[in-house]
Amino acid sequence: MTFRNGLESLLRPEESVVVLIDHQPFQLTNLNSHDPHMAINNAAALAATAKAFDVPVVLTSVLEAQGGVIFPQITSQFPGQEVINRTFINTWEDQKVVDVVKATGRKQLIIAGLYTEICVAMPAIQAAGEGWDVTVVTDASGGVSLEAHQVAIQRMIAAGVNMITWMAVLGEWQRDWARTEKLPAAVEVMKQYAGASGIAFLWEQQLLNTPVPSKAVR
Repeated sequence: MTFRNGLESLLRPEESVVVLIDHQPFQLTNLNSHDPHMAINNAAALAATAKAFDVPVVLTSVLEAQGGVIFPQITSQFPGQEVINRTFINTWEDQKVVDVVKATGRKQLIIAGLYTEICVAMPAIQAAGEGWDVTVVTDASGGVSLEAHQVAIQRMIAAGVNMITWMAVLGEWQRDWARTEKLPAAVEVMKQYAGASGIAFLWEQQLLNTPVPSKAVR
């Protein structure tokens, strides 16, 4: 059973597997729902977050020879890992991808990719229909227009797919600041990818580590 409310609906790192789909140069050329810089940053941030929490990440591209390789900001985090190159537009029709995901034994399927309305919506809707607990990371995805991105989100929600953003993924996986095992790695992700939040953390560390000037003795 897939829960859509209550504690069991939240993401857990030990149950999660991430599939990053078609973060390639060709798709980026017609990305209009998000600033391309943010799309690259957020996809890389999601990958880094998964790595920090030891969550398996499946990388897949479509027609790589024509569309280009996956952004190096993503692949550099997983040196030597195979990128599954497909001909299927719908990733969930590619048996190799499905087999790799199933082999992880995880039940919470987290998807991000370009474009939201095609390469994300198709596998998300199919997998949800097959009983997977599917979550789409909307800010690590993007469409050819804001309308296309938003309509795709509405369509997936109607199909039972959950929506989230990458920093919320980090928050749900961390869940409790007293869990210190993964905290240093999570903080590094925040510092590198979380923009003002990361900079504010660095500033806080600067202030905490700055000695208070002693009063002059009169």
